[in-house]
Amino acid sequence: MKRLIFAGCLLIASGTLSFADGLFWVVGNRATGKCNIVTSNPVIIGDIWFGDGPYKSRADAKLARSTIRACPGLTPDEEKDEDGAN
Repeated sequence: MKRLIFAGCLLIASGTLSFADGLFWVVGNRATGKCNIVTSNPVIIGDIWFGDGPYKSRADAKLARSTIRACPGLTPDEEKDEDGAN
């Protein structure tokens, strides 16, 4: 019985890890003073002072970042660099 419970827990844990694939979060980085879009669930500690998400696409995360008051606006060069990174 213990083996069955253990196997079920492993199955659930692996399912929740794969569920997070393809999602995006907006995180505030205190060290750089910027908001970044990341693909892993952020841990709010140290220089990371907030996290918002998850979002299903990078475009949704960009839109959300533009509406967060704590996030400074991007310069045209930063927007160009970010669009080229896709």
